[in-house]
Formats: sequence, C-alpha cells, structure tokens
Amino acid sequence: MNVEVRPVRTRAERRAFLELPYALLGGDPHWVPPLRLERRELLDPRKNPFFEHGEAELFVAWRDGRPVGRVSAQLDRLHHERHDPREGFFGFFDAPDDADVVAALWRAVEDWHRRKGHRRVLGPFGFTINGEMGVLVDGFDSPPFVMMNHNPPYYAARLEALGLRKAKDVFAWRYVPGELNEPTRQIAEHTRGVPGLRLRPLDARRMDAEVRTVMTIFNEAWSDNWGYLPFTESELRKMAREFKLLLDPRVAFVAEIDGEPAAMALSLPNLNEAIADLEGALFPTGLAKLLWRVKVRGLSSLRLVLLGIRPKFRGRPELKGLSVLLYVESHQQAVAAGYRQGELSWTLEDNDKINQGIRLMGGVPYKTYRVYAKDLD
Repeated sequence: MNVEVRPVRTRAERRAFLELPYALLGGDPHWVPPLRLERRELLDPRKNPFFEHGEAELFVAWRDGRPVGRVSAQLDRLHHERHDPREGFFGFFDAPDDADVVAALWRAVEDWHRRKGHRRVLGPFGFTINGEMGVLVDGFDSPPFVMMNHNPPYYAARLEALGLRKAKDVFAWRYVPGELNEPTRQIAEHTRGVPGLRLRPLDARRMDAEVRTVMTIFNEAWSDNWGYLPFTESELRKMAREFKLLLDPRVAFVAEIDGEPAAMALSLPNLNEAIADLEGALFPTGLAKLLWRVKVRGLSSLRLVLLGIRPKFRGRPELKGLSVLLYVESHQQAVAAGYRQGELSWTLEDNDKINQGIRLMGGVPYKTYRVYAKDLD
C-alpha cells in the first residue's frame, strides 16, 4: 500500500525513471544494463524522432519517498493513421513482484489513455513496434541480444492478473554457425546462379543511401505484417548515424536483380556482448573497454535483424529460394568473419512460412516475447 504514481515533471523524476531498472534488475545475471547515454537520448523529445509523430507520458511509482516502479503511456499518430485511432501503447514497464505497485502503474496508464479517447492499450513497446517490444515469457536463462529486452518471469503474471491478454507472440531463434544441411546449400547455390542476380555487401561509405535502400525494401516487404509501421525520414537519418558505428558490412547484404534492389539481409554485431559488465556507464573506463572489445578484440555473436524480399520479386519462380540464399550468405560470411553464434529475431508466431524455413535451416526458437492488449471500459 501507500503507492503513489506521478508523471515525470522534474529533472530528479526523470533521473528516477532512467535509473530504476538498474536498481531493480541489477541482480539478474542475464539482464544487460543498457548504456545510460543511449537511454537518455531515447527518452529525449529533442533527440528521438518518435516524438515527431507521437507523444508519451512517463510515470514513476513511489513508496515512502523511494522510486519502486515505472511505466510509460504513449500514442503514435502513424499507428492511428495506418491501424486504429482508438489504440494506444504502454512501455518501459519495470516493477517489483508487488501487486500494489503494478496495479497503481497500470491505473495511470489506463487513465492517460482514457483521457486521449483510446479504447485499447497494446504493449509493451519502447516507444513503437520498431523498438524493443514485448514481455519475455520464455527463455530467461540467457542474456538478450542487441536491441532485445529481458525481464523477470513474474512480469507476465502480474500483467495478466490485471486483465491484460496476449495480442501476439514473437520468437527469437538461436543458431550456431557451422555446417549447413545439404538441401539448404543446394537451394542457395541454385538461386545464386539466377541470371541478373547479384549479392553485394552494404557500403559503409554510403551509409545514408544504403539505409534508405534497406528501409525501402523493409517498408514494402513488411507492409502487410501485424503492427507494421514505416520509418520516417528523421528515423532513417538517425539509423544511418547509428549504423555507421555498429554495422559490419561483411554480414549485411542487398540482393539486386538487373541492378534493382530486390531483397536484403541485415545482421548487427551483438553489442550487448561488449557492454554487459559496464553497468550502463561509459566513464571513466567504459568507453575504452567498449572500443577495445568492438574494434580490437571483436565480437563473437551477432543478430540477424532483418531479412525481406520486395513483393514484386516474390512471385518469380526462379527466385523462390532467394530468402534461403540470403540466410546462407549471412551464415557463411559470419563464419568467415569469426562469429561463433547468432540470433534471428524476431518473427511473428503465426508467420508459418518464415518459421518453418528457419527450422529447416537449423534455427531453434529459444525466447518468446509477448505483446499484451487490454480493452478499456
């Protein structure tokens, strides 16, 4: 009892919102503390392009003068235009295993969305489906990969006790670079020989243009997927800046047909591997450790983030193995570059074609993230 939830208004309250997960989850050996600098920019309306088309309220739960939980309530006008103007989101949910704290936070979320005229709340998202998403409901025994999240097992039970129900599950798949099975190899090599088909790595010297190409393919390939939202121009520019620092061109490809971009596969080195023990701090020694681990020692794992084919090329019989070729090329180049393990994430639970293909190529689902929904009275 005696839980008070207040919207963030002061610098001290914003600091409490930012710092809460470090105190709450710091004892979990599999939680990877995000870099505080990155989290501050994510929450800053001046630096995060989300706020050009969305708005958010941050809430902190207090007990006896101490912050004990947090959550956000947000809306996205792009989601309203493309999907349902009566839907809003929640995110950045972190709380102890305490029914009073969780209930108080959720009341704040519901009240905010009722004032906005919403009739349904989805989440968690940080801040949209294109960021970190879902509550981890399976796969608690290993740390998350870059741009994926981790939480204690009780989060799901506490939310479900308040009437939230599953809207959609997404899967993360594990694979270990090694020998590909023969059918997969044959499909890839047959497709590689299609006239006019060329695989090329992304050019780090032209990152702005390359990100635009990748996102053009993404916007066409994912346009019919559940919850899809396009990236805006500002988000593309921000992504290009970030990719210049993180991207490994050896494991990021565009497939062209007669010079026209047709498909892409984008893997990112697993930055979480390098920051896991930094406790979110770059100073005084974190930055030097990070640079040495990434630029000198190198990372041993990576995440296949995107793999898609533009719809106009999907119906061509000679290209039916194109997704397999992209996977195989990513796999082989990862091995050649020294990566020893990887994750493919995420895929929708009901995308049977994609999930079956990943299984046939040796992928194993090892984490499940759940997006919840609740209708408002």
